[in-house]
Formats: sequence, C-alpha cells, structure tokens
Amino acid sequence: MFENDVISLYDNEGNEVLYQVLLTFESDEFEKKYVLLVPAEIDPEDDDLEVLAYSYTETEDGEFKDLVPVESDEEWDMIEEVFYTEFGDEDDDDLDFEFDDEDDDEDIDDNEDEE
Repeated sequence: MFENDVISLYDNEGNEVLYQVLLTFESDEFEKKYVLLVPAEIDPEDDDLEVLAYSYTETEDGEFKDLVPVESDEEWDMIEEVFYTEFGDEDDDDLDFEFDDEDDDEDIDDNEDEE
C-alpha cells in the first residue's frame, strides 16, 4: 500500500532525512502493522544498506500516523524473517543489509512527503 512512498525522519541534530518505504506488512502474532524503510538517496559506493523498521498505525485516510520503534528481540526476529522471505536468503552474498535496531539515530516525524 505505501511501497515507494517517501517519508521524513529527523536525525538527532534536527536534519531531515528522507526514507523510502520498502515494505509494509501485518503480523498476526504481534497484532501490529510494520514498515521497513531505506534511505531515499542510496550511495552506490556504500556496500551496506541500512533498513529501519517500525510498527505503525494509520489515519482514517490510510496515511502513516504513528511510527513506533521496534523494541523486542522477538519482533526483530520476525521482521528479519519477513524481510529475507521477501527479498532473499540472509546467507546470500549479493545481499548486504544492516538492520538498525537502535533508536538513537532518528527522531520520528509522522509527516509523509507525497511524490
């Protein structure tokens, strides 16, 4: 539903950083919706691609309302399993993704940029 949308987050210094929605999905186990984000501007020289993951709620209009950092190891395990099911095996040498499970890099801004 949101794939290819671009949203803004702010780093600890107040700089706006744009992220592209890579994937959204629901978990029956945790009764939450999740979004995976990647930087909107990807550096082709960078060998690692950082993937951010949040649970979220929606507005009545179907827009992102609240992005909530993932905190439990069980949720991270489930998110990684969904990711690798969708995009390839974690042992694949062509994939070099880094999941950011720390919440100290970005502050969440629930405003979505339309493109």
